[in-house]
Amino acid sequence: MGGDFARFLWANGVTQLGTQVTLVALPLTALLALDAGALQLGLLSAAQVLAFLLIGLPAGVWVDRVRRRPILVWADAVRGLALLSVPLAAWLGVLTLAQLYVVALVVGVGTVFFDIAHLSFLPAVVPSDRLERGNGALEVTKSVCLLAGPGAGGWLVAVLTAPFALLADGVSYLVSALLLSGVRAEERPRRRERRRLRGEVAEGVRFVAGDPGLRRIAAGGAIAMSAGTVLTVGLPLYLVEQLGVGAAAYGLLLSASAVGSLAGAALVARVTARFGTGRTLYGSAVLATVLFLPALATGPGWRLLIFPVSASLFGVVSTIFNIGQLSYRQRITPEHLLGRVNASMRFLMWGAVPVGALLGGALGEWLGGHAVFAAGVGVLGLSHLAVVTAPRLRHLGAGS
Repeated sequence: MGGDFARFLWANGVTQLGTQVTLVALPLTALLALDAGALQLGLLSAAQVLAFLLIGLPAGVWVDRVRRRPILVWADAVRGLALLSVPLAAWLGVLTLAQLYVVALVVGVGTVFFDIAHLSFLPAVVPSDRLERGNGALEVTKSVCLLAGPGAGGWLVAVLTAPFALLADGVSYLVSALLLSGVRAEERPRRRERRRLRGEVAEGVRFVAGDPGLRRIAAGGAIAMSAGTVLTVGLPLYLVEQLGVGAAAYGLLLSASAVGSLAGAALVARVTARFGTGRTLYGSAVLATVLFLPALATGPGWRLLIFPVSASLFGVVSTIFNIGQLSYRQRITPEHLLGRVNASMRFLMWGAVPVGALLGGALGEWLGGHAVFAAGVGVLGLSHLAVVTAPRLRHLGAGS
């Protein structure tokens, strides 16, 4: 799809690999290096996504007002420098939980702007009729990183200790910024009269609210993201603290869903071409509803294998669903509204995540790691019911 898309793809891969290392290393830094408890882990998870709730909607307006490539470059640079402060502080012997919270907040703000601009920038890099292929290629890259990153993160934590493993993500963001600075996609932000911020935000929200497919997708996404954050709190508490899984093995277990995601990303273009947008989204939602629930039986001994098997199967169908809904959204949204529509979807889906993180932390303090793990698995497995209970969505995008 051209050299610009190749640079865009490489930047995505580099930063995704570093991010997967951080998903392992940041909570383990709090847990192992700073002796954090369940509630403190929940606060750390909430800090990483709080920005989506606080500035997610206005960020979409700002992304629509300017060119998106510079936003991507600067967001990566800020996130990289913030993460590099953690190993520096650990080396100086002054690392605290308060610093981890601040770093998580700064990275979260950068991620808000990066993600909204990233989703809105792709249609400027690839033509509309190749969005599934472009999103699929990005998802394949992400899945490869999901496969390798947690294992690498666990290995780095075991060898370097958790704070110094974060060097990998800090450097990856800076490399990504350098690659993105070379992307030369044509962007022409419309010169339009700037209205009040509230009015421009409302325009994106109304577009989402007016589309039945986007409404259902946003509702299911909010449940899934919240449940996923509960699970993020529960996984180290249950697998590492209660079952005694080592750092390296823990990273490998987290890689399991990437096996399925890789297959789903490779299949999505063909599946969508064969069945159409609506039936692909509906069918993958039905399968996702049942395939993750067996992970509830995860336990010591051979039962530890139930989690990676369930996560892999869930990864196949949930990835097909996610790429399909994203391509549908990018295709039906006018270019001048992309930032605000993507921001509205992100706000609706990610805005529930801090609540999930705090709930997971409180639940862990009250009932222990297994309860948090089970709650995360159960609700995540059922999150696609918002789409499953609307069978008319099988006709979504027909004729488009």
